[in-house]
Amino acid sequence: MSDNLPAIPGMNSSGSAGSGNGFLALAGRTAKLAASALFLKEGMHLLRTHMKANANAALRLSEMNNHAEVEPQFISMIEDVATHLNGVAEASGEMVNAADSVDTDARGFNNAHDREYRPGYEASNGSGVRQAKPGYYRRTGRRS
Repeated sequence: MSDNLPAIPGMNSSGSAGSGNGFLALAGRTAKLAASALFLKEGMHLLRTHMKANANAALRLSEMNNHAEVEPQFISMIEDVATHLNGVAEASGEMVNAADSVDTDARGFNNAHDREYRPGYEASNGSGVRQAKPGYYRRTGRRS
């Protein structure tokens, strides 16, 4: 699946953002989270479609068996399978909603993070002066 993800700034060639808490590393991790949520959402849509089709096929089979006067216990078993397949389809719909929320939240976080920290990131990179590691000023109390 990671082969399908787009190139994301701050990510290394192995697909991880490293252990740093820097601007690009954090942006890369949240972008990867959003992309993964989209892939999960796509997969759940496919699963839902497949399960619905299988549930409908099971119901048609149940009707045909009923017309063929098959034992009621077997018809009931087929209908139970259709019910469970519909349950999987509904659950995959709930997963789509959850993945959509993760995607929306990750993108929102990434946008807020970018608005807040990009100016400082670009200023420090453009200055040519070596900067303190992220979080240094908070740990030392030198900055409020």
